[in-house]
Amino acid sequence: MIEPDFLRTTRTAYDSVAVQYAELFANGLEDQPLDRAMLAAFADLVRAGGGGPVADIGCGPGHVTALLHSLGLDAFGIDLSAEMVALAREAHSGIRFDQGSMTALGLEDGSLGGVLARYSIIHTPPERLPEVLAEFHRVLAPGGHLLLAFQAHDRPSELAESFDHKVALAYRWSPDRVADLLPENGLAEVARLLCAPREDDERGFPQAHLLARRV
Repeated sequence: MIEPDFLRTTRTAYDSVAVQYAELFANGLEDQPLDRAMLAAFADLVRAGGGGPVADIGCGPGHVTALLHSLGLDAFGIDLSAEMVALAREAHSGIRFDQGSMTALGLEDGSLGGVLARYSIIHTPPERLPEVLAEFHRVLAPGGHLLLAFQAHDRPSELAESFDHKVALAYRWSPDRVADLLPENGLAEVARLLCAPREDDERGFPQAHLLARRV
């Protein structure tokens, strides 16, 4: 199978900045209480549903995977970038990290209690987002939970708009339009959180967190 161009270019871009990216997020989510709250709620729901492995898709250097692990989840990370995976393994030796793509996760059907895609769908071309959501649905067990986080825009007539990301071409998403795609892919919205732009975000983008359950 021929690899899509967007996967190849995204991998190459993140390989080239892996060390700087890991340094940028060395403090984890210490200054992001709302993000931590959504992750804690996600962890609670996964545990209440019987647990099961949780995949952190687009895990980067593994700081959020490690947080999920500290919340009592059997969490592991998957990332396109071999350099990111190497850094994650070095920093978090007790946690599993694999190289892979969210379009073809290489996991068994219904094998996961949860999927986290935190700012990792942003490099997906809009026409391929349903394919990604279908793959998340495939690997989730019935009742399993999905947590998406992404930069948002407020024009529900448009699914996505591109922006000049510092690493690779990226897209902001309409929370309403992404939510509309969930039922079409066997997922039901549970909750959403829309946060005002962070004070240190010079672009002024709101941030969205969308929590869903496999039906």
